[in-house]
Amino acid sequence: MSAITPEQIAQLRTDFAADAQAKVAQNAVTTTDVLQVALNREIVANTDFTYSTKLDDWKVTNQKSSGRCWLFAMLNLFRVGAMKEMGIKDFEFSQAHIHFWDKFERANHFLHAIIETAEKPIDDRTVAFLLSGPIDDGGQWNMAVNLVTKYGLVPKSAYPESRSSSATMRMNRTLLHLLRASAAELRGLAENGASRAELDLHKSRRMEDVWRVLCIHLGTPPETFDWQWRDKDKKFHREGEMTPQDFVKKFVKEDVEDFICLVHDPRNPTMQTYTVDWLQNVVDGPPVLYLNIGIEEMKEITRAMLEDGMPVWMGCDVGKQMHRKNGLWDANLFEFEELYGVEFGLDKAERLRHHQTLMTHAMLFTGVDVVDGKTRRWRVENSWGDEGGRKGFYTMNDNWFDEYMFEIAAPSKYLTDQMKAALDTEPIVLPPWDPMGSLA
Repeated sequence: MSAITPEQIAQLRTDFAADAQAKVAQNAVTTTDVLQVALNREIVANTDFTYSTKLDDWKVTNQKSSGRCWLFAMLNLFRVGAMKEMGIKDFEFSQAHIHFWDKFERANHFLHAIIETAEKPIDDRTVAFLLSGPIDDGGQWNMAVNLVTKYGLVPKSAYPESRSSSATMRMNRTLLHLLRASAAELRGLAENGASRAELDLHKSRRMEDVWRVLCIHLGTPPETFDWQWRDKDKKFHREGEMTPQDFVKKFVKEDVEDFICLVHDPRNPTMQTYTVDWLQNVVDGPPVLYLNIGIEEMKEITRAMLEDGMPVWMGCDVGKQMHRKNGLWDANLFEFEELYGVEFGLDKAERLRHHQTLMTHAMLFTGVDVVDGKTRRWRVENSWGDEGGRKGFYTMNDNWFDEYMFEIAAPSKYLTDQMKAALDTEPIVLPPWDPMGSLA
């Protein structure tokens, strides 16, 4: 019998009423936030917030009401070398500048994809996926690289935050409406026999509308700007007029294109490259490419980079087993199974398969604590301002890394010979809706 019966409900009532532990839990959770009830006080009390290697001596940034964490994390990485080069301790690249170009390029890529899939029915799963979120804020490391190499970077003073860069919802809704309308027009033209040249011309006209909306919301991005500053010793410096590309060449000390995206996806074979169909923001730009490795190998590379003085861009499932006020992640931070008296199950691979986890946020590792050769916790620079954690810096216990870490970006020199050889494997193409295609 599949239907719920009155007898079944009566038995459930009786069993719950007879369960003293369940009644105590009910009393607590009906009057108190469940996170406070389930919080493992022993872990909170026993977690130290010091590290054997700590890189940061700067303030955190704040993405505010936007999903630009992947851009903030990359620019936070690059600003370390820029601050050293300029001899200053307070500097930010303009996140709004690179955000503008991502929106513009992503709109173009979406309309390009609509043309490429115009022969498919509107309810085709790929078309439906493309239409579901074509202009979201999130992204991936390789997508950020595409933007930096094509459009360069500028200091925040040359292209400051606007209301819509810090709170993107209304701008995104406008762009979403515009792009879906454009998609309907392009598909209609294709159905009526329009040539590819005619479709591309209509796309170009609609991209003029996208440009107009972006400039109204974010401001027109500068072609050049004047750059001068005073260093921490009060010495004055002047570079004069610069282009965004000039600024990258002068102040980004890392080889942007040398970073490799290393992921931990326990569903799939390691030492194999992967990509995700239609996961891109720049038409004809290098694709998003992952090399799948073991979690311990990911830890070893992350630790090596930190001990060499380099912060590490990373992506994780940020909200799981996290206490924001304490700035703490631990795999057992909340004792939900004990509170509810139920078993949830699912290992990391099964959570991926059953939509219970995926990469949701990008941040920066800036420290690690190693005891007798074994890593026990990691320091994380977030981009949510300085109210959470220790003035915006968080602690990740090592067991959380195992369960909820998915990706780092590392210079090629940190890869083993086996990993470097694996980069030559033919990438396996995952479908657009695969969890490894999630946008941080």
